[in-house]
Order: sequence, then C-alpha cells, then structure tokens
Amino acid sequence: MLVDEAKISVKAGDGGNGCVAFRREKYVPRGGPSGGDGGRGGSIYLEANPNDNTLLRYRYNREFKADRGRHGEGSNCSGVSGDDTILQVPVGTLVFDATGNVLLADLKRPGQRLLVAQGGRGGRGNQHFAKPWHQAPREKEEGELGEERNLRLELKLLADVGLVGFPNAGKSTLISVISAARPKIANYPFTTLEPNLGVVNADGGTGGHGTELGRTFVVADLPGLIEGASHGAGLGIRFLRHVERTRLLVHLIDTSDMAEMDPVKAFEIIEGELGAFSEKLLEKPMIVLATKLDATTDRAKLEELQKFCKKKRLEFHAISAAAGEGVKELVRGIADALDKIPKETLEDEEEVNEVNEVQHEAGGEVLNEQENFEE
Repeated sequence: MLVDEAKISVKAGDGGNGCVAFRREKYVPRGGPSGGDGGRGGSIYLEANPNDNTLLRYRYNREFKADRGRHGEGSNCSGVSGDDTILQVPVGTLVFDATGNVLLADLKRPGQRLLVAQGGRGGRGNQHFAKPWHQAPREKEEGELGEERNLRLELKLLADVGLVGFPNAGKSTLISVISAARPKIANYPFTTLEPNLGVVNADGGTGGHGTELGRTFVVADLPGLIEGASHGAGLGIRFLRHVERTRLLVHLIDTSDMAEMDPVKAFEIIEGELGAFSEKLLEKPMIVLATKLDATTDRAKLEELQKFCKKKRLEFHAISAAAGEGVKELVRGIADALDKIPKETLEDEEEVNEVNEVQHEAGGEVLNEQENFEE
C-alpha cells in the first residue's frame, strides 16, 4: 500500500532541572555548593532512508516524543542527556510545518537529516551561582521545555520515467513486461489505484559473475488520467506530484481497434491535464507510445498519430507489450533519451541556506538542516 501523505506530531525532550546541593564531607568544613546541571532533552530528526518507499509507518502511529534529560544531582553530577529520536522517511519526502503550511525541507538525498524539534537545555545547578559575596546559593535553573510542533509529510516518488495516459492504455502491462513490478492488470479502467515502481535494465546484463549490469532506470506507473482530472474527475491529479521528479514522460495512447477516442485528441486531453497541474510538466521531454499493436488491424489511427508526433518533434514508438513487439527498441530508446537529460544536481548552498532560514513560529529558533548524508 502506497501512503504518500501523513500528519505527525513531534515533541522533543525537556531539559532536566538543576540541583541544589552542598558538599558535606568529613574534614571538609563549608564544602560549598555542589549541585549538578540537568541533562539536555533529546531532539527529533527526520532522516531520508533509501530502503523506504512509503509513509505507511506514520499512518497509525502519529505522535513521537524524545527522552527528557535527567535532573542534576549532588557532588557536581550532571544529569544524563536524553537520547535523540530519528524518524526514518522515504527519500523524496517533503516536510511541511502543518501550522503555517511552510515547506521546511525536501529530503531528496539518502541519509539527509533534518532537525525538526530541538531538545530543551538542561538547567544549571547551584554550583554556578556561587560568588565571593554569596557563597551558599540556593538558586538553580529549571530545564527548558523541548520544542513541539505538528508536521505534514508529503512523498514524491523518485523515478527517472513517468508513464502517463488514459485508463486502460497499457501502462501496467508495459511496466510488468519491462521490469519485475507486478501491478494489477485487468480489462477495465482504473485497475491501477496507486503508483507502481519498477527498475528496468536497458542493456540486458544481470550484473552477476562479472557481467555488466548496463544502463538501468526507474519507471513509475501512475493511475490513469481522464478529462477533467484537474477538477477532481476520476482519481483526480493527486498522484501527479510523483511525476514532477521524473526526467522523462512516456505518454501511452491506445491505437487499437477497440479504442473509443481519436489518438491525437487523447494526447491533447492528457497534455491539457498535465498543464493544469503544473506548467513545468509540459516542459519535460516526452516520448509518445502507441500501444496494443496486436489488436490494431486498421493502421490509419496509428499513422495519424505518428504524423502528429513528427510535426511536434516528439519521439514516437509503437509496441505490443503483450506480444513483446517493439518493447526492446522502446526500452533502449528511453535509455538513450535519459542519457541526454542531465540528472538533477544536488542543492547548492543558497538553497540549503533558504531552508535554514525557516524559523519556528512559536520559539523563533532557526531550524537547522543537518547535512549528514552518505556519499
């Protein structure tokens, strides 16, 4: 089950209280103050985990608290600091402050860590208040409260290629043929109710016993769009956020004899829905793919679509996923197209600084992004 949205509450640990104590030891008259400091409360971090691909763990367990710091003790003994809590989220998770709907960070690198709630500072014991004119202080500090906030997590899957098109255009069949993904396939619309990911090896190597693995890429099969999806028709456009991170779109169009809609009109409708969601989707490189050649006896629609793509300078392929016709050429074509598209570069310092400048609305403290990610 793909869960791509979650709301959670986090509460960092409170700091421990400082201690009021005096040294009482034989042969040590007037030992003086010896109250220890309270321990620091545990902080809460979010960390991008490449082994997770869903926010399911936060669907039912939504409240997280870090350990509090222990109180200070006598003999200048400081309290133990609370352990930090690290919450694992999938790579590609957007973190929002639910109160003001402010984007705090985009965790799109494996191991990237974000501090979302700072633990409270421990209070000072009475040893810190001793002065020549005040040698027996009974003052101490209470520990500070840990930060508390509500967060909204939104997952955008990381994939190289996004498959889009009308329901029953053959997206699920294609991804099941070119990868190990096994989505539900049936002869009725909307059999795909959530995105499916598949890893494709374009060059046929296995990677075992010294053989080359070859070029690989990740494909996302998205639930079918229909006319009016941008206004909530069908499954709406809630899954199109997962296309925003892709580098290449493959638009599948049914040109078989059973297709009810003209292929060119089908292309224009889906293109309109993509543009209604985000103009940036229209700027992405696209391959147009005619499907179900095995069920196409009248090639007039196919030729019409091919001429349309040539006019718009769009790469065109025609396949039968069920019969395997044209599939290898398509996969290599996708790999070749991806080779020409530069991968998204990591955030530069200015972008990171923008994230760091986001402040807590309540406490006003800067939210720091920890850059402890694996190389």
